[in-house]
Amino acid sequence: MAEIVIPVAGMDCGGCVKAVEKAVGHLPGVASVKADLAAANATVVYDDGIVTPAAIAETITRAGFKAAA
Repeated sequence: MAEIVIPVAGMDCGGCVKAVEKAVGHLPGVASVKADLAAANATVVYDDGIVTPAAIAETITRAGFKAAA
């Protein structure tokens, strides 16, 4: 398992945090995700043989936020 902290722009409420966590949490290979509103990032524990940081960032972007991996 690997861990990455991805900066996430555009989160401004608890609903945004839940949206990021839900979107990323549904990706195959993601073990856990914790979005942090105050820090404007998401910490993701994932299987790097199944999912890539780029795919995680793209999922966050598709959920309506800006992310860079």
